[in-house]
This record gives sequence, structure tokens and C-alpha cells, in this order.
Amino acid sequence: MGIFALQSPAGGFLDENLKQFNKRFDDWCVQFEDYEDASLISQSLPKRTSVNIVEITPLSYPQYFFLNLEGNIHATRQVENKIICVVEPFMGSNYRIAVCDLKTKHVRWTKSRYKNVMSVEGAFANFTDPL
Repeated sequence: MGIFALQSPAGGFLDENLKQFNKRFDDWCVQFEDYEDASLISQSLPKRTSVNIVEITPLSYPQYFFLNLEGNIHATRQVENKIICVVEPFMGSNYRIAVCDLKTKHVRWTKSRYKNVMSVEGAFANFTDPL
């Protein structure tokens, strides 16, 4: 189950007052339970305000809700109350696996670093959290 938000084509999410766009998705951004409600509000905005309706699902949560998780997220999957991510922290760096806790919003990195996509894919597919 996801939530829907209004996003500017240039980036940023519309705040709950429908006045300005926040760079990051946070509690002050307007959220909708279904696409139809988001569409109704987007159509009621002044014609000069262009917005996209974005669905945020548990597997896309890391890029929106874990603000300290930086880098290029290549893959995600949910294991119980955690989202496991394959991340390239910065261009050309070794790949890492991040464990994002949905309850605490804490991000933990595994110790291993992977030189290429093939090596991290095996670890990601078979990942079990020891905690």
C-alpha cells in the first residue's frame, strides 16, 4: 500500500498549505491515500502550478523517508519491517547494502563492500538480517 503526493516537475513536494514545494518529502508535505484525491487537488491548483502525482510505496520509501541514505539506490526489497537496499554511495564507489528500519527510520550499513553489480546481486538476493 502506498501514499500519493504532489511533486513539481522540477523536484520538491507540495506542502500541506498547497503554497510551496519542499525539497524533501517530510511530514509537512500533503499526502493522499488514493490517486483520485490527489488528482482532485492537483486540478484545483492555479493553472500556472504544474504538478505530477507520485505514488510512494514501501519499496520506494528509502529515497523519500530515509534522509540520511545518500547515493544511487539500485534495488530494494522488504524483509519484515526493514527495507534492504543496494546503494552506490557516490559515482564509481563500491556498492553497499543498507538496512532501513521502517519503525525507527534508522539506516544501518553492512560491513561488506562490493566491486561490481554481479557480486552485490548475490548478496542482496540472499540477504538475511542477523539482528
